Amino acid sequence: MTATATTTAKQRLDQWLWQARFFKSRTLAKQTVESGRCRVNRERVSKPGHCIRPGDILTFPQGAHVRVIEIGATATRRGPANEARTLYRDLAPIEAAAKRMGETATPPEPRREPGAGRPTKRERRQMETVRGRHFEGAE
Repeated sequence: MTATATTTAKQRLDQWLWQARFFKSRTLAKQTVESGRCRVNRERVSKPGHCIRPGDILTFPQGAHVRVIEIGATATRRGPANEARTLYRDLAPIEAAAKRMGETATPPEPRREPGAGRPTKRERRQMETVRGRHFEGAE
């Protein structure tokens, strides 16, 4: 544990999510909590000022995955990523969940050979279809 982490203090939920580097801004953390998609010890929380303590279990969505985190300590500042990882223990790692579901953590992006030049309109439409965007006029 680092010098900036404490083990007995309480802290706001949105502030801890931001300091533990789960969200890029405190506003994004606040919006996630306010949307009612965050749970603390299996109870739905909709107030960003909800107090959390070490030992609490957080469940919240992050991208396409649901994160399950056990709080190990509270922090006094938003430090580097290595320091932030000491604040929690991941109970359901994303990579393990992806392997169970038989998929990769991120879908592969379509690639073109270097020096192949600019893609034609047809090739661009094919790439957009692979990415999940479909156009009405596409073949």
